[in-house]
Amino acid sequence: MNSEHTIQMDAPVGETRLDRNVQAVIGRGVDRMEGPLKVSGKATYAYENLHGKQVAYGYVVTSGIGAGKIKLIDTMKALGMAGVLHVVTDETGPRAAADPGDEKPASIKGEVTHFGQPIALVVAESFEIARAAARLVEVEYAPSEGVYSLDDAKAKAFDPGEGTMPSIVKKGDFAKAFDEAAVKFDQTYTTPSQSHSAMEPHAAVAVWEGEDLTLYGCYQLVQTNVGQLAAALGIDKARIRMRNPYIGGGFGGKLGIGPEAVFAALAAKETGRAVKIALTRQQVYQATSRRTDTVQRIRIGADENGVISAIAHDTLCGNTPGDKVFEPAGISTVFLYGGENRLITHRLSAVNVILSSSMRAPGEAVGMLALENAMDELAEQLDIDPIELRKRNEPAVDPQEGLPFSSRMLIECMDEGARRFAWADRSTTPGLRREGEWLIGMGMSAASRKNLLQKSSARVTLSAEGTALVETDMTDIGTGTYTILQQIAAEMLGLPLEKVTVKLGDSTLPPAPGSGGSWGASSSGSSVYAACEGIVGTLAEKMGVDAAELTLKDGTAIGGNRQTALTDLLAGEPLVVLGNFKPGKAFEDTHQASYGAHFCEVAVNAVTGETRIRRLLTVAAAGRILNEKTATSQCYGGQIFGIGSALTEELVIDPRTGLIVNHDLAEYHVPVNADVPQLEVVLLPERDLAASPLASKGIGELALSGVGAAISNAIYNATGVRLRDYPMTLDKVLAGWAAAQKAA
Repeated sequence: MNSEHTIQMDAPVGETRLDRNVQAVIGRGVDRMEGPLKVSGKATYAYENLHGKQVAYGYVVTSGIGAGKIKLIDTMKALGMAGVLHVVTDETGPRAAADPGDEKPASIKGEVTHFGQPIALVVAESFEIARAAARLVEVEYAPSEGVYSLDDAKAKAFDPGEGTMPSIVKKGDFAKAFDEAAVKFDQTYTTPSQSHSAMEPHAAVAVWEGEDLTLYGCYQLVQTNVGQLAAALGIDKARIRMRNPYIGGGFGGKLGIGPEAVFAALAAKETGRAVKIALTRQQVYQATSRRTDTVQRIRIGADENGVISAIAHDTLCGNTPGDKVFEPAGISTVFLYGGENRLITHRLSAVNVILSSSMRAPGEAVGMLALENAMDELAEQLDIDPIELRKRNEPAVDPQEGLPFSSRMLIECMDEGARRFAWADRSTTPGLRREGEWLIGMGMSAASRKNLLQKSSARVTLSAEGTALVETDMTDIGTGTYTILQQIAAEMLGLPLEKVTVKLGDSTLPPAPGSGGSWGASSSGSSVYAACEGIVGTLAEKMGVDAAELTLKDGTAIGGNRQTALTDLLAGEPLVVLGNFKPGKAFEDTHQASYGAHFCEVAVNAVTGETRIRRLLTVAAAGRILNEKTATSQCYGGQIFGIGSALTEELVIDPRTGLIVNHDLAEYHVPVNADVPQLEVVLLPERDLAASPLASKGIGELALSGVGAAISNAIYNATGVRLRDYPMTLDKVLAGWAAAQKAA
């Protein structure tokens, strides 16, 4: 029996089957269902698909200049090498589609916009032959003068228009209110370019069967990515099947398709063979995308008690010529603190560096580094405890639009964190606490991440044998999607977890929004919930009871004073329901966000300036926690990401050519075990009834937002050195000490 059930979120939900928790699986720290496959090497990632003599291998040729035109690509020597099958040099070859908003990858049209731009592909019998032949491809350029730094490009900055948020958000008269404020704060903060650095490099395997293409990829948004690839190839999207069941991390770097996907498809068509491409680690850094560097100016006007009357957040960022994606650094400044007069602006400059795109917590990750440092500096200026200052500026409603908050537990997060971290015992005078060579300090920051929700579909089949199958093209990039959807179906249908199977990452399955924006679990989970509701309704009819009176537990149905095995109730007939979820008025009529607080203790060496993290605590409230283990793991990842943002991560770009100098994991310093202390995460109980039928909100990106600011505030508390230029490396600490001594 096939049917369809749709939920549109027009009003907050009441009590649901998830609240009953009869099966006791929702919220529990359940192990990942695909975990054994991953640790045993049986989970097949993109590049591991297809083997044998009918498979060819591609190696990407990249540009050796940062700006100019391609005059000639000479492939004769490469084609003369034994084992070389083809060289793709079409001048409309691909760059990348960095974000979901990019309808297709931009074509190069013979133009070079950044160093390392993919310009050709060598296809050969083996990877090694393709790599060797790629070195024989000779390219003649007509170089032009490029702009390789944000500082050099700032004079031509422009308003990029609408993006993830409007580029300009205003309320009241900021200039007048700031001028009249009793207390004024005005500082500028800078953040560097950063790399997504996912463990799995960008890879694609393409094979044609007649006019139909199957592409095994590593991309986060299946339906969007199919559309991008179809547009790039000039074919109907119905001709493409994309399969992404396992993705080795993305962090936004795989939201759009990379050049390898288009190259693989073109090469497979030309050669009649399946073609496999994996970018080298250096190519991932140089040829895909990055988070832009930023220059952020924060201005705050307040009264003597710290109550804000005016707040402004101005951001300058960069992207390649012609690309208008900007880093929405002011996205949390719009609503996090009160203030009647507000101005949030974003300007963009064209630079000849790889595409800027979304990277974990786009906007908040760097914007809160500035905002939360500024709040601490203002607290010091006013001689108010940093937590108390934030409390004094807690808005009753969204300060920009006046919408009610669907739920907001920021104060509870700060209070619980302060209690657990013994915040009251910290030294309020910087530089006083010392243990041998080490200066000890504590810092904190607020965390916020706007909640996003997307339409989604999922098919759930309850078999005649009493097992369930969940199918949707949703992806799992290491966040636990397989397991969370398994838990939702198991709870709704009253089945043990082992009787629920989940299939993901195949464009032939019902469309989900994919992994990104922390919308994945709530959006795709709501469509699974909708499908299960449809099944429950049918089971209730078979039992002759109202759905609300039906209890499903351990494979049995209970209602109307009788208990029946599901297999008997189904009587050999499976139930198949397509569940659809759509956001509605509940999303539009409330302001929705997840909140948290980070607390950090650092030790800074008084001789070398080295910073070591000693303790790091995150307290978060993100609606119903669907799986405590995977949610906690997401927070650990955000904390570690934040340590990198604060102390080590920076793409070093040669200002003469745009070459990324540290384009591998040896020189781009993500935190390793020695950099990370024992982490602590506390998830506060919360239900956000307007956020989704699951009463859940996103948490993966919340966990990063503000972490780096807590660390930098702790460095100041330890040393008295206030740094505003990330990352906060030891040379900057030493320079701060030297400047302070000179001033004294």
